[in-house]
Amino acid sequence: MKKNRREFLKITGLAGAGLAGLNFMNGCTPNSQNRTGEGRNWQEDPEWQRIQYGEWGGPGVDPRPGAMDEILLKDYAPKSSLVLPITEVDQPRYDAIDVHIHNYPARADGDTRQVLAEWVGTMDEVGVETSVVHTNAIGDRFRELTELYLDNYPDRFQLYCGVDLNEIGASDYPERAAEELHRCYEMGARGVGELTDKGLGLSADSSIPRDERLHHDDPRLDLFWQTCGELNMPVNIHIADHPSAWEPLDVFQERTPDYQHFNLHGDDILSHGELLARRDSLLEKHPDTTFIACHLSNEGHDLASLSEALDRYPNLYLDISARDYEVGRTPRAAKRFLEAYPDRVLFGTDMGMQKSMYRAWWRLLETDDEYMTGRVWWPYYGLDLPDSVLEPLYRGNAERIMNWEEV
Repeated sequence: MKKNRREFLKITGLAGAGLAGLNFMNGCTPNSQNRTGEGRNWQEDPEWQRIQYGEWGGPGVDPRPGAMDEILLKDYAPKSSLVLPITEVDQPRYDAIDVHIHNYPARADGDTRQVLAEWVGTMDEVGVETSVVHTNAIGDRFRELTELYLDNYPDRFQLYCGVDLNEIGASDYPERAAEELHRCYEMGARGVGELTDKGLGLSADSSIPRDERLHHDDPRLDLFWQTCGELNMPVNIHIADHPSAWEPLDVFQERTPDYQHFNLHGDDILSHGELLARRDSLLEKHPDTTFIACHLSNEGHDLASLSEALDRYPNLYLDISARDYEVGRTPRAAKRFLEAYPDRVLFGTDMGMQKSMYRAWWRLLETDDEYMTGRVWWPYYGLDLPDSVLEPLYRGNAERIMNWEEV
């Protein structure tokens, strides 16, 4: 049964713990300028002790120097001594529609068509019925991709196109962008995405002055969004990034060095909070267009605020792609959230073509296994989702809100 926001907040105990309360609105935390000094004994720093040990107050032993002092953080990969059940899930309980992939065969070694054929074989083995390719392409490049995917596997792939970002300052830009969208639709596009803004605007060009950058809610895109609604083309939007990207790369950085190249701290860009406000402005202006905010709208760390957005904007949907580490580290809160909004979240991966990757998702979502190896450095815990959540997550919501008109 669907729960409203107030019920969800009451259950999770997150009422009042919004972005400001969690200190994610700012690009840095107090005294962050002093957090990277070499040779500093962090074990004596009160803030470090509080974050490292929490209410336990310390490690409970007398720390002493040893061989591990020479291990680099990027090399640390502890082996667990836990003896726990491991549930193998070869296929999902319901054939899945993966709403978030990219043109991975073009990135792989070897013949692209052969790699694609092997990927389709993997999809068969792991129970993925259809995959949605976010091409971000327009024009001739989009046509080439329709020939690769739709001519060879019309029933296994759906293609999303991009938006024309040429000469965005020209007076005829809105009309040109809408006209190109029509052309892409005629070529086979059935959605748009993934349109990304991590603070620089959709062009991701730092040379463009701040007040000229093209963000999702820019009036220059109003006609484009309107046309998406008229053509029944859902739009996959990537707004902001994980909030840790705005935090310094120091001893308090939440994610591992694997993600440091995504860091945005100190850049001349919009903040995480400002970007989410742009998202809300977009949703408010275009209620007749369906938007799928990927990666749990980069708000999976604050499910209370995310639930508030879902309640406020009925045209907002989410995909869970590449946010296994958010739901996996908070399995009870994530399960309550998905049970509260079973009709608003879609399954996606955004993580390549590996067979084991898909099966890791099935295990995470369908079992109650504990302390599973995860990405970043957080262990995962299975959500053990009921059928009433799994069916719409895996396929039901995609079947309902996406455009399945034959190409």
